[in-house]
Amino acid sequence: MIAAVPNPAKVATARKSLLHDVDEVRLAAEMVAFGARLQVLEAEVSLSRERLTRLYKELRGVSPPKGQLPFSPDWFLAWRPNIHASLFLSAYDFLVTQSTYSRIECVLAAYRLYVEQAATIGEESILSFTRAWTLIRFVEIDTLKLCPCSSCGGKYVRHTYDLQDKLVCGLCAPPPRAATGRGRQTSTPGDVQARQARQPREPVPERLQGCAQPHAARVSSVQIEAELNRHQA
Repeated sequence: MIAAVPNPAKVATARKSLLHDVDEVRLAAEMVAFGARLQVLEAEVSLSRERLTRLYKELRGVSPPKGQLPFSPDWFLAWRPNIHASLFLSAYDFLVTQSTYSRIECVLAAYRLYVEQAATIGEESILSFTRAWTLIRFVEIDTLKLCPCSSCGGKYVRHTYDLQDKLVCGLCAPPPRAATGRGRQTSTPGDVQARQARQPREPVPERLQGCAQPHAARVSSVQIEAELNRHQA
């Protein structure tokens, strides 16, 4: 009996198909770990919707969220989102020109760099992976682009057909509300104590100066004087 000899072409095709499938599962798992929506997964990998849904449930423990993807480019032009989007897009452009990664691998690597840099300076990553992926789509259809700031020279996201000739970035000319909002969020207990120490305090009556009452600092001198008068009466 003669043993059947496998066709080398079929074996190579099967091996390539298996490796391609494994690679796409890996890419999908990385995107799910970053919180990508199901529509993003379907657009970037060739796995079935059923497999992607099952993979999402296994990794996140919940079903994929439903609803439309963010579709407005104006979100990326607001003050704080513009800074985050510009940081991510600059990293993406560098990886596209200087690496041999595929498009989606550049998106993943650039988003990973963005998250790490934001965490380094203690900033919240307000740019989700889905919005970052949407930003790349807007750039590819020539709706948004990176433009150098006329003051500092850094590149920031703006409309491709913006009529304004010279761009001034949000870091060189922040809006008035920026410092107020950030100041509230970054106050520490030490800052609060320092502000309280600078506030003028009410003078303490002479007959109370030798008292070591722990609550004296929290009660006004007028209230203490009234209480003493009531007891003496």
